[in-house]
Amino acid sequence: MKLQYKSREKILEEKCVDGVEYLSYPLLEKTGMVNHGFSTRIGGVSEGVCSSMNLSFARGDKEEAVRENFRRIAAALDVKVENMVFSKQTHTTNVRVVTEEDRGKGTVKPLDYDQVDGLVTNIPGLCLATFYADCVPLFFVDPVQKAIGLSHSGWRGTVGKIGKITVETMRKEYGTDPADVLAAVGPSICQKCYEVSEDVIEQFRINYEQKYWEELFYKKENGKFHLNLWKANEIVFGEAGIKAEHIAVTNVCTCCNPDVLFSHRASHGKRGNLGAFMAIREGGTTCY
Repeated sequence: MKLQYKSREKILEEKCVDGVEYLSYPLLEKTGMVNHGFSTRIGGVSEGVCSSMNLSFARGDKEEAVRENFRRIAAALDVKVENMVFSKQTHTTNVRVVTEEDRGKGTVKPLDYDQVDGLVTNIPGLCLATFYADCVPLFFVDPVQKAIGLSHSGWRGTVGKIGKITVETMRKEYGTDPADVLAAVGPSICQKCYEVSEDVIEQFRINYEQKYWEELFYKKENGKFHLNLWKANEIVFGEAGIKAEHIAVTNVCTCCNPDVLFSHRASHGKRGNLGAFMAIREGGTTCY
């Protein structure tokens, strides 16, 4: 895996199982509680612009290829395809509480819900799954109450602070104390690559304190702005009550690594999807 990193810090770990390459967080792995990972383009069977580990049925890829890709990533992560539960992403801040009835929705059963960008569960074996090609994956692990969350946060989700809403949902449903939560900002587009218009920035000015603005965005000569979604979500984690030492922020940009990761901006929309996955281990122990 030939990734460009934004820093030398060991935030992510590169893994390869039977030719399937993916990324994981040592911060989350040390709990001994979850199987998790963020896919790359490497190790699948898709062809063309979706080559090779495309995890979307909606990008013009062959269904049988996508299903084989899911089988391979599931095997690499030691989870089961039939236990996966998909999001239905529409850039909302809606978080679904995943129950036994949801097992397999998206893979072996159709989705019967819409507008769901976040998922939480406390049921071992159920594998939460969300999908990306520049937007920000957010991982949450509560090793005390044995609950997890996984949320998709584009700029709209980040403005709406879906990360905080995810933690609040875990607290309401499972008794999660935010101080116990371990959280990670996943591979996604970096500030240097993410140019947005002023109307987007205005939303951040409204929803984030002025003391953060200098870190979050800066204006270019062409009147556009560069926006830091990584820092914004780190701020949201802090507002949610997560301790700074319990937060891992990616140093891998999807747009800077188009040969390894799908990027909507780098490919001008001609691409497949990456996936973020997390499941509570069945019969596992918590080491944290």
